[in-house]
Amino acid sequence: MALSQKLFDAIVDGKAQLAKSLVEEELRAGADPMALVAETMIPAMDEVGKLFQEEEFFVPELLLSGRAMKAAMEPLRPLLAVAGAKPAGVVIAGTVKGDLHDIGKNLVISMLEGAGFKVVDLGTDVTPQKFVEAIREHQPHILCLSALLTVTMTAMKTTIDAIEEAGLRRSVKVLVGGAPLSERYAAEIGADGYGATANDAVALARRHVGLCN
Repeated sequence: MALSQKLFDAIVDGKAQLAKSLVEEELRAGADPMALVAETMIPAMDEVGKLFQEEEFFVPELLLSGRAMKAAMEPLRPLLAVAGAKPAGVVIAGTVKGDLHDIGKNLVISMLEGAGFKVVDLGTDVTPQKFVEAIREHQPHILCLSALLTVTMTAMKTTIDAIEEAGLRRSVKVLVGGAPLSERYAAEIGADGYGATANDAVALARRHVGLCN
């Protein structure tokens, strides 16, 4: 079996240490770092997303594959930086103020990183002002807001309002997600999109940076 196929399988199967070792082996053999990412690693995460949609994979498998992708990226990051490789886009993600849940957020981050995005994770219980400051600092293409509790959903609107008041709303697309949310609620609070699953979030992010129709 070719090394590239082994790497693909290691990411899909969530074998982090093996994925990292295979990348290092590929690099020693003279593989092009950008080609590894574009031709093997991102397609592997696309396959993971497909398996999740088909209900062959569930949240634990997604998390393991995301960790494997992250591990595989470790030896590549400095090489990609030297080569001037640009991420698909920059994303800021966080769970809104009052909410400490992060499993869904972490899953979305793993999938976005697997799709080639640079993600800045602000963690949980993030205030509107912290989101505003992060937008000023990192100048992201996309902001992902997460909430799991019905009582914290309103913090999403407060955050969007704060971004508007800071004069930054036109510079960033706001995507929201979480168990109690819906497309209708996302529209009501002025978000640019709602993702029911991590796959939806990646598809929306790709659309907003012009990577797909």
